[in-house]
Amino acid sequence: MSAAPSQALRRRWETLGAPVQDRVVGVILGAPSTAVLGVAAWLEPAAEGVGTHMQLGLSGCSVLMATGWPCPMCGMTTTFSHMAHLSPLEALRTQPFGVALFGATLVLASVGWADALLGGGRWRRLLDWALAHEVPLAVLTLLGMAAGWAYKALVLREVI
Repeated sequence: MSAAPSQALRRRWETLGAPVQDRVVGVILGAPSTAVLGVAAWLEPAAEGVGTHMQLGLSGCSVLMATGWPCPMCGMTTTFSHMAHLSPLEALRTQPFGVALFGATLVLASVGWADALLGGGRWRRLLDWALAHEVPLAVLTLLGMAAGWAYKALVLREVI
């Protein structure tokens, strides 16, 4: 009787050893994070503070169009694009929480490529740190997203 595919994959993964695992995980973290940062650099930030994602062929925010209120992610692509174009003040004005998410993406890309190229298990230390601070990170993420949404809602409604 053969082992379940997940058990076989787990055994194969374990036979690779930590140095190879570190490099594989490094690529898994580095490649998509770098792709996000690259797309952000390629896009031109929308002057309106929302809608930059439409350059990718996506439609406008359906929540914003239907209600006049932004979704919690409104302005994130524009913020990432401002950050990638080295305009942090414009990024903060667009969506403050997006600046924090851009920073996290930059950290993941950096840790990922450092492990992919050099090994060393940086991703393991980052994961251990994140797990040790899981609740505060989750709370800060939710509060940051809520505050970013409230700020964006006020800006789009021209209250501030």
